[in-house]
Amino acid sequence: MLLWINGPFGGGKTQTAYELQRRLPGSVVCDPEHVGFGLHRMLPPGLRGDFQDLASWRQGVVEVLDLALTGHEGVVIAPMTVTDPGHFAETVGRLRELGHDVRHFTLLAERETVLRRLRERGLGHLLRLPGRKGAGPGRETWAVSRLDHCLRRLREPEFAEHLWTDHATVPRTADRIAVLAGLTLRPHQGGPVRTRLRQARVGLRHIRLD
Repeated sequence: MLLWINGPFGGGKTQTAYELQRRLPGSVVCDPEHVGFGLHRMLPPGLRGDFQDLASWRQGVVEVLDLALTGHEGVVIAPMTVTDPGHFAETVGRLRELGHDVRHFTLLAERETVLRRLRERGLGHLLRLPGRKGAGPGRETWAVSRLDHCLRRLREPEFAEHLWTDHATVPRTADRIAVLAGLTLRPHQGGPVRTRLRQARVGLRHIRLD
């Protein structure tokens, strides 16, 4: 089974993926973003647009996830934002055509909730709204500029199942996904402080400077 976790940047995809992986024995996280980062590194900086527009990214993601799903006995978890219907069909849709059991979930929240989460993750000082003095081409700035588009597109029926997370913790969101997918997670252990520290470690491991 593949759990594809969709949603805007800052929507909790990665945190939820690793919460599921931690509590679901035998599962692995296979992040499609890494394919995109590799393609970007092959290109001059001036040619690094949205890597999802590259057919090589879409084909590569399908090939790698197909291999993981075929060769690995446990659940595969892929946290990745996809808002373009064509790209969705060429990745999630194609994997389903290959016969894989793909469960797709979109984590949604109100715009202010997403921005607050970004600030809480320590990225607030890097964020600049488009048009403001000091706005740069950084990944976070780009993500904020795309936030309204992501939230609007991802509410469409084709991107269901929708899970609203404004008032849900990461462990609770993982529980909801597991129930909907028919999976049994280990009980969540640790109080709020331990949970925050664990999530901070996940966040630090996924900070990118390029």
